[in-house]
Amino acid sequence: MTRILYALAGADRSRPFSPHVWKVVLALAHKGLPYETAAVGFTDIPAIEGGATKTVPLLRDGDRLIVDSFAIALHLEETYPDRPSLFGGEGGKVLSRFVESWSQTVLHTALVRFVLLDIHDCLGPEDQAYFRRSREVRFGKSLEAVVEAGAGEIETLAAKLEPLRVLLGKQPYFGGETPSFADYIVFGPLQWARIVSPKTILAAGDPVTDWFERCLNLHGGVGRSVTAA
Repeated sequence: MTRILYALAGADRSRPFSPHVWKVVLALAHKGLPYETAAVGFTDIPAIEGGATKTVPLLRDGDRLIVDSFAIALHLEETYPDRPSLFGGEGGKVLSRFVESWSQTVLHTALVRFVLLDIHDCLGPEDQAYFRRSREVRFGKSLEAVVEAGAGEIETLAAKLEPLRVLLGKQPYFGGETPSFADYIVFGPLQWARIVSPKTILAAGDPVTDWFERCLNLHGGVGRSVTAA
């Protein structure tokens, strides 16, 4: 069976950085499923699989094409029930939906404001032009102005992570003793920042930092297969 994961990368195609792709990378590793990575740039996406998607990740699993990281996780769970569970039951799916909502509205919005220029700088020329144009329309200001306005986000990020800090001070992973897709959801944006930006995001000795290091080491250290910026 052909299994291909389309992953967003910059000019260096060996460094996929999309937070949503990284959720799927760990989900596939969790299930022990082999796959090939097809790294693409922003402007390559419309041509993938005959125009099958406007975003990545996109997973080809045999004759099926699945878009969206959560949809891919559900597909893997339903298609390969004999392999380790990503959710541990219906309650885990509900938990993961909540974690995804928190991650998208709190963590992503904080991180993007100080890694935006770092993302731009790691892209090739054509993708840089697309990225600047599309993001400046989205934010209503220049990339530089977004980053300048978000300069304080690093200092306030620690407070936003307090719910995770309390939880991870009591147990190693979100669901208890073993990792689940909920962990991979939060791992994704932190891995994104680690790969594209040299800025220090997490402080040493923080339970969240210790958890992130554990996640980097999971499944044979697949999270460390791309080095930090």
